[in-house]
Amino acid sequence: MLTWKNVIHFTVKGNLEPDFKVEKSDIEWKQLLTPEQYRITRKKGTEPAHSGALCSSFTNGQYNCVCCNTPLFNSSIKFKSNSGWPSFTQPIKENAIKYIKDTSFGMIRVEVLCNTCNAHLGHIFPDGPEPSGLRYCINSEALQLQKEKEKNNDE
Repeated sequence: MLTWKNVIHFTVKGNLEPDFKVEKSDIEWKQLLTPEQYRITRKKGTEPAHSGALCSSFTNGQYNCVCCNTPLFNSSIKFKSNSGWPSFTQPIKENAIKYIKDTSFGMIRVEVLCNTCNAHLGHIFPDGPEPSGLRYCINSEALQLQKEKEKNNDE
């Protein structure tokens, strides 16, 4: 289980290697994504609080990166944080997420990216529920929900 100490270690010392990398040109990303998905994932944008379609959804399944379809989070670790964005306590795999120090807007935060394609997902905070104490605060537009039934049909 990842803790805040692990997150800070990755932020300072470097991230784990992903299973594979997906690299595309800016033009290719623009062709694959909606304008809002592109703005958030490729230009480090955010959606207004409580506006994302996945914010209040607790459907069983897996949350994948909207850019490269890499599995990022499982619905079993999603929780209601009242922050206005989908929140999770752990990634699906330790190397699914990349952690970057973010000093934008006069704050010090930890940005989270898809470790496979470098899509901006959101930020992580040490104010989540036990046992990890982590809150991955993720933009709905950066995720696609693969419902449990759909996941089983693919296997």
